[in-house]
Amino acid sequence: MTEASGAQLPEELSWRNKAARIEKEIQEKMRRGEPVSKNVHVLHLQQLTFGQRVSDKLADVAGSWRFISAFGVVLGVWILLNTVALIHHWDKYPYILLNLFLSMLAAIQAPVIMMSQNRQEDRDRVRGEHDYEVNLKAELEIPELHKKLDGLRKGQWEDLIAIQNRQIELLESQLVLLKREEG
Repeated sequence: MTEASGAQLPEELSWRNKAARIEKEIQEKMRRGEPVSKNVHVLHLQQLTFGQRVSDKLADVAGSWRFISAFGVVLGVWILLNTVALIHHWDKYPYILLNLFLSMLAAIQAPVIMMSQNRQEDRDRVRGEHDYEVNLKAELEIPELHKKLDGLRKGQWEDLIAIQNRQIELLESQLVLLKREEG
Protein backbone atom coordinates (compact mmCIF):
# COMPACT_ATOMS: atom_id res chain seq x y z
CA MET A 1 0.00 0.00 0.00
CA THR A 2 1.16 3.47 -0.67
CA GLU A 3 1.32 5.71 2.35
CA ALA A 4 -0.33 8.74 0.77
CA SER A 5 -3.35 7.23 -0.93
CA GLY A 6 -3.80 3.93 0.88
CA ALA A 7 -4.30 2.25 -2.54
CA GLN A 8 -2.43 -0.78 -3.80
CA LEU A 9 -0.10 -0.54 -6.76
CA PRO A 10 -1.02 -2.59 -9.86
CA GLU A 11 2.15 -4.70 -9.46
CA GLU A 12 1.18 -5.50 -5.88
CA LEU A 13 -2.33 -6.52 -6.94
CA SER A 14 -0.89 -8.67 -9.73
CA TRP A 15 1.51 -10.33 -7.30
CA ARG A 16 -1.28 -10.92 -4.76
CA ASN A 17 -3.52 -12.43 -7.44
CA LYS A 18 -0.72 -14.73 -8.58
CA ALA A 19 0.06 -15.74 -4.98
CA ALA A 20 -3.63 -16.52 -4.37
CA ARG A 21 -3.76 -18.59 -7.56
CA ILE A 22 -0.63 -20.51 -6.57
CA GLU A 23 -2.06 -21.16 -3.09
CA LYS A 24 -5.26 -22.59 -4.60
CA GLU A 25 -3.25 -24.80 -6.95
CA ILE A 26 -1.11 -26.09 -4.07
CA GLN A 27 -4.17 -26.83 -1.94
CA GLU A 28 -5.74 -28.67 -4.87
CA LYS A 29 -2.57 -30.72 -5.40
CA MET A 30 -2.45 -31.51 -1.69
CA ARG A 31 -6.10 -32.60 -1.78
CA ARG A 32 -5.34 -34.93 -4.69
CA GLY A 33 -2.13 -36.15 -2.98
CA GLU A 34 0.10 -34.95 -5.83
CA PRO A 35 3.69 -33.89 -5.17
CA VAL A 36 4.54 -30.20 -5.41
CA SER A 37 8.30 -30.57 -5.83
CA LYS A 38 9.64 -30.39 -9.37
CA ASN A 39 13.02 -30.48 -11.03
CA VAL A 40 13.32 -26.80 -11.93
CA HIS A 41 16.29 -27.40 -14.22
CA VAL A 42 14.27 -29.84 -16.35
CA LEU A 43 11.29 -27.45 -16.44
CA HIS A 44 13.53 -24.63 -17.63
CA LEU A 45 15.21 -26.78 -20.31
CA GLN A 46 11.81 -27.84 -21.67
CA GLN A 47 10.89 -24.19 -22.28
CA LEU A 48 14.03 -23.28 -24.26
CA THR A 49 13.89 -22.69 -28.01
CA PHE A 50 16.57 -23.95 -30.39
CA GLY A 51 18.18 -20.50 -30.59
CA GLN A 52 18.26 -20.20 -26.82
CA ARG A 53 19.94 -23.61 -26.53
CA VAL A 54 22.55 -22.59 -29.12
CA SER A 55 23.30 -19.30 -27.37
CA ASP A 56 23.61 -21.09 -24.01
CA LYS A 57 26.03 -23.60 -25.52
CA LEU A 58 28.00 -20.80 -27.18
CA ALA A 59 28.16 -18.90 -23.89
CA ASP A 60 29.33 -22.08 -22.13
CA VAL A 61 32.08 -22.63 -24.70
CA ALA A 62 33.13 -18.97 -24.97
CA GLY A 63 33.26 -18.66 -21.18
CA SER A 64 35.57 -21.62 -20.66
CA TRP A 65 39.30 -21.70 -20.03
CA ARG A 66 39.70 -24.07 -22.99
CA PHE A 67 38.28 -21.42 -25.34
CA ILE A 68 40.38 -18.65 -23.80
CA SER A 69 43.54 -20.78 -24.12
CA ALA A 70 42.78 -21.80 -27.71
CA PHE A 71 41.93 -18.23 -28.63
CA GLY A 72 45.20 -17.03 -27.09
CA VAL A 73 47.13 -19.60 -29.12
CA VAL A 74 45.35 -18.55 -32.35
CA LEU A 75 46.12 -14.87 -31.66
CA GLY A 76 49.75 -15.71 -30.87
CA VAL A 77 50.14 -17.72 -34.08
CA TRP A 78 48.48 -14.94 -36.11
CA ILE A 79 50.84 -12.32 -34.70
CA LEU A 80 53.90 -14.58 -35.03
CA LEU A 81 53.18 -15.52 -38.64
CA ASN A 82 52.51 -11.90 -39.62
CA THR A 83 55.59 -10.61 -37.84
CA VAL A 84 58.12 -13.11 -39.19
CA ALA A 85 56.54 -13.79 -42.59
CA LEU A 86 59.33 -14.19 -45.09
CA ILE A 87 57.36 -13.59 -48.27
CA HIS A 88 54.00 -11.91 -47.61
CA HIS A 89 52.51 -10.06 -44.62
CA TRP A 90 48.76 -10.37 -45.10
CA ASP A 91 48.09 -8.25 -41.98
CA LYS A 92 50.97 -5.92 -41.26
CA TYR A 93 51.55 -4.32 -37.88
CA PRO A 94 49.35 -2.86 -36.17
CA TYR A 95 47.24 -5.86 -37.30
CA ILE A 96 44.15 -4.03 -38.53
CA LEU A 97 42.52 -7.18 -39.92
CA LEU A 98 43.04 -8.94 -36.59
CA ASN A 99 41.47 -5.97 -34.79
CA LEU A 100 38.50 -6.17 -37.16
CA PHE A 101 38.01 -9.89 -36.44
CA LEU A 102 38.29 -9.32 -32.69
CA SER A 103 35.75 -6.49 -32.84
CA MET A 104 33.32 -8.61 -34.84
CA LEU A 105 33.76 -11.50 -32.40
CA ALA A 106 33.07 -9.20 -29.45
CA ALA A 107 30.06 -7.69 -31.22
CA ILE A 108 28.53 -11.14 -31.66
CA GLN A 109 29.71 -12.70 -28.42
CA ALA A 110 28.47 -10.00 -26.04
CA PRO A 111 24.75 -10.18 -26.98
CA VAL A 112 24.83 -13.98 -26.96
CA ILE A 113 26.29 -14.00 -23.45
CA MET A 114 23.73 -11.41 -22.35
CA MET A 115 20.91 -13.60 -23.74
CA SER A 116 22.29 -16.51 -21.77
CA GLN A 117 22.41 -14.38 -18.62
CA ASN A 118 18.77 -13.36 -19.18
CA ARG A 119 17.83 -17.02 -19.34
CA GLN A 120 19.74 -17.59 -16.11
CA GLU A 121 17.53 -14.90 -14.57
CA ASP A 122 14.47 -16.73 -15.94
CA ARG A 123 15.75 -19.98 -14.44
CA ASP A 124 16.27 -18.24 -11.10
CA ARG A 125 12.73 -16.83 -11.29
CA VAL A 126 11.30 -20.31 -11.95
CA ARG A 127 13.39 -21.67 -9.07
CA GLY A 128 12.11 -18.89 -6.79
CA GLU A 129 8.49 -19.61 -7.72
CA HIS A 130 9.06 -23.31 -7.10
CA ASP A 131 10.63 -22.58 -3.72
CA TYR A 132 7.61 -20.44 -2.89
CA GLU A 133 5.27 -23.30 -3.81
CA VAL A 134 7.18 -25.82 -1.72
CA ASN A 135 7.34 -23.44 1.25
CA LEU A 136 3.64 -22.72 0.91
CA LYS A 137 2.85 -26.43 0.90
CA ALA A 138 4.95 -26.89 4.03
CA GLU A 139 3.19 -23.94 5.65
CA LEU A 140 -0.20 -25.45 4.84
CA GLU A 141 0.78 -28.94 6.03
CA ILE A 142 2.30 -27.91 9.37
CA PRO A 143 -1.06 -27.06 11.03
CA GLU A 144 -2.44 -30.39 9.78
CA LEU A 145 0.53 -32.20 11.33
CA HIS A 146 -0.04 -30.32 14.59
CA LYS A 147 -3.68 -31.45 14.59
CA LYS A 148 -2.63 -35.05 13.98
CA LEU A 149 -0.02 -34.92 16.74
CA ASP A 150 -2.48 -33.33 19.14
CA GLY A 151 -5.01 -36.06 18.32
CA LEU A 152 -2.41 -38.76 18.89
CA ARG A 153 -1.32 -37.17 22.15
CA LYS A 154 -4.94 -36.91 23.32
CA GLY A 155 -5.49 -40.57 22.42
CA GLN A 156 -2.36 -41.56 24.30
CA TRP A 157 -3.48 -39.64 27.39
CA GLU A 158 -6.86 -41.37 27.25
CA ASP A 159 -5.16 -44.75 26.93
CA LEU A 160 -2.84 -43.94 29.85
CA ILE A 161 -5.77 -42.90 32.04
CA ALA A 162 -7.63 -46.11 31.15
CA ILE A 163 -4.54 -48.18 32.00
CA GLN A 164 -4.10 -46.34 35.30
CA ASN A 165 -7.77 -46.85 36.18
CA ARG A 166 -7.40 -50.56 35.44
CA GLN A 167 -4.24 -50.69 37.59
CA ILE A 168 -6.07 -48.94 40.44
CA GLU A 169 -8.90 -51.48 40.18
CA LEU A 170 -6.41 -54.34 40.29
CA LEU A 171 -4.60 -52.83 43.28
CA GLU A 172 -7.90 -52.34 45.13
CA SER A 173 -8.87 -55.94 44.45
CA GLN A 174 -5.45 -57.03 45.72
CA LEU A 175 -5.98 -54.96 48.89
CA VAL A 176 -9.37 -56.59 49.42
CA LEU A 177 -7.81 -60.03 49.03
CA LEU A 178 -4.98 -59.16 51.45
CA LYS A 179 -7.44 -57.91 54.08
CA ARG A 180 -9.46 -61.14 53.81
CA GLU A 181 -6.36 -63.27 54.30
CA GLU A 182 -5.32 -61.24 57.36
CA GLY A 183 -8.73 -61.10 58.90
